[in-house]
Amino acid sequence: MIANFSLFFAFYLLTPLLPLYLVERFDATKDVVGLVLSGYTLTALLARPFSGFLVDTFPRKKVLMVCFFLFFIFFGGYLGAASLLLFTMVRTLHGAPFGALTVANSTMAIDVLPSSRRNEGIGYYGLSNNLAMALAPTVAIYLYRLTDNFQLLFWLALIIAGLGLLVDSRIQTQNHPRPRPSGSGDLRPESKPHSAAAPLHHKRGRGWVSLDRFFLLRGWILALNMMFYGFCFGVLSNYLAIYSKEVMSITGGTGTWFLLVSLGLIASRLQGAKALREGKLVMNAAEGTIISSFAYLLFVVSPNAFGYYGSAILLGLGNGHLWPAFQNMIISMARHNERGTANSTLLISWDIGIGLGVLLGGLVSEHLSYTAAFWMVALAQLLGTAIFFLFTRTSYNKGILTL
Repeated sequence: MIANFSLFFAFYLLTPLLPLYLVERFDATKDVVGLVLSGYTLTALLARPFSGFLVDTFPRKKVLMVCFFLFFIFFGGYLGAASLLLFTMVRTLHGAPFGALTVANSTMAIDVLPSSRRNEGIGYYGLSNNLAMALAPTVAIYLYRLTDNFQLLFWLALIIAGLGLLVDSRIQTQNHPRPRPSGSGDLRPESKPHSAAAPLHHKRGRGWVSLDRFFLLRGWILALNMMFYGFCFGVLSNYLAIYSKEVMSITGGTGTWFLLVSLGLIASRLQGAKALREGKLVMNAAEGTIISSFAYLLFVVSPNAFGYYGSAILLGLGNGHLWPAFQNMIISMARHNERGTANSTLLISWDIGIGLGVLLGGLVSEHLSYTAAFWMVALAQLLGTAIFFLFTRTSYNKGILTL
């Protein structure tokens, strides 16, 4: 959790201000900003399936450390990027270790959790993301307004990522099989040590490497559903600062907005812990998607302080129910040595949505307006909600593994 907090703190420290940095430092237009920022998500997306394969095939601790080191070292590239082209190259390449690291870290977290507490534990593990989202944008915006110095933020992100690397190096992995207790919700025996998951040939075709080594095919509908949620958050998180300034005339409120989102996330994780412990994943997911729909509608229908801050709280409550529920759902559809693949599948779909959101959000706002872009977001969220109730619930109930 501490390492994951460092990872996402470094990430969110830069995310809300990068559009402003590109505009002020390189005079980039809105559509160019969208293209530059979408490159990070694209390479993260491309790295996800391979990282899932690596995590499920090789010692997970070693994969984790390599990924974290690469994620850490790329922050130094921002300090030396003197042109828009060079910055674009660094930002785009940085997405690959980020995509691999989030898979490796979350898979290791699942491994060290006792199976009887896994549903609840994943929910608590996600609190580290939420705390980072609460603090990092607030710290970044405060420091930027105080110093007007982006280089300071890049140095801070580099240092914090380095601390996360040191913390993860202290993880102790288990080197013996651990049986799963009956009634835990996952009856599959542990046949291999957690640190080295061997490839599974059963139902994978003849070859050692097949498509479902990179993507959990049983979870494709869950992945499609998550893509819509990622699309919405991609537009909102990347264009929030500019939208609030140009449309709502709210300056300096971005940090407060992210703080409220995170408080909602934390509250929903704590409130939903009991339901997760009892295995009520579908109920949690349903509550999350409905609340998130209200959040995006409020944001676009009420372009004022009430809609702005109210949507932040609702979005936090909604996503706090959605994420742990969806992650546990897709893990329940995977075998032990498919956990990395399951994690990467969910994150792949989120990345696709984020990338499309950043790209289309920039294009729509450039050629139409920011208001049109956020109406697009509200409609996409409603469509994602419809997909959940019409298809995702049934797909999950049919695909869950009990052996």
